[in-house]
Amino acid sequence: MKEVKIGILGLGTVGLAVAENIEKNSGLIAEKTGIKLTVKKACELRKVKINLLVTKDPSAIINDPEISIVVETIGGIDPAGKLVIEALRAHKHVVTSNKELVATKMRELLLAAELNGSQILFEGAVGGGIPILNTLRDELVGNRFSEIYGIVNGTTNYILSKMTHEKKEFSEVLKAAQKLGYAEANPAADIEGYDATYKAAIIAAIGFGCSVKWENIYREGIEKIGAEDIEYAGEIGYVIKLLAIAKRTQGKLEVRVHPALVAKNHPLASVEENFNAFYVKGEPVGDLMFYGPGAGGAATSSAVIGDVIALATQKPRKIVLNENIQMRKMEEIESRYYIRLTAQDKFGVLAGIAKIFADQKVSIAAVNQKETVGNTSTIVILLHKVIEKNLLAALEGIKKSGTVKEVCNVIRIL
Repeated sequence: MKEVKIGILGLGTVGLAVAENIEKNSGLIAEKTGIKLTVKKACELRKVKINLLVTKDPSAIINDPEISIVVETIGGIDPAGKLVIEALRAHKHVVTSNKELVATKMRELLLAAELNGSQILFEGAVGGGIPILNTLRDELVGNRFSEIYGIVNGTTNYILSKMTHEKKEFSEVLKAAQKLGYAEANPAADIEGYDATYKAAIIAAIGFGCSVKWENIYREGIEKIGAEDIEYAGEIGYVIKLLAIAKRTQGKLEVRVHPALVAKNHPLASVEENFNAFYVKGEPVGDLMFYGPGAGGAATSSAVIGDVIALATQKPRKIVLNENIQMRKMEEIESRYYIRLTAQDKFGVLAGIAKIFADQKVSIAAVNQKETVGNTSTIVILLHKVIEKNLLAALEGIKKSGTVKEVCNVIRIL
């Protein structure tokens, strides 16, 4: 039986879970693959309780001739990026669950791997335990994808789910999520959409072969979602989810992260709590959905160990990025919209709003005037499909009209 020795850089939640689950399931893995996986040593600066040789020197792993696969679970860009490059240059295969590093340095990492006869895999960087990346790259390699979109951040999905079912405001639910450990003390990476944007860049690369700079991806978080939006969306048959979207339209690729109204009969609408899900449209396969735990040590370690086994059995395919794919600008994207605004409760206001929309070729699908407080009314407007730049021009005109007090929220409809 072939023995494959690995080293782990970082013994945090995921690194510890990888080490423990390899030891726990080594017999099962050997039985199924003919490979005996052994964690020879790990690198960690803190003291950890584990039955494993632990060093504070990462070079003791990178330069160990017996270690053929290095697992990076440190997180962040520095020093993780430097160590991963060193491992690849030392002709080691690398497995990482580091979404920020992969999204930021993907081209550099792939080039380093190619130049040194190594490979790098990162299934655990997106979707936790959901095998989405390797499925897109391997099992669905014969498909042409038109859309890949989904719920990729468990924290925001938990918050939106609680707001929906408990009818509470965003700030209140966020505090509860922080107490339960579902949200960080500084939740900006999640609620402002950065985490989802990293994952969107990776999905675009694997699904469409497109190298996208994550910082160029359109990004909106969920900070502006109010209890009113959740309530009004529910009344017309929708729930609100934060989505990462990669979509090919007329030969161009659009990649974006933002909240969206999702119809209650869509499979993504039923994804609750801190779970993730991906909806894939491919040809010839049709529509597929992948659902499961999107984070946590156990789920992510499953993805990491899967990558380790793929490398040990020499099964992964090469990742190829195509620089010739054109990106669609956000102002060119066409979508339906939900708009919530407040306006003076007087004759002619709706007619004035309708005229401004019509002047910019924006078609209204439905209007619903909600409660009136004093002389101010809340108005909810649903639009037919419209090009983004036309909508932005119309909204600018509405803000200057004098009759609209505030455009409270603008949310796309999936």
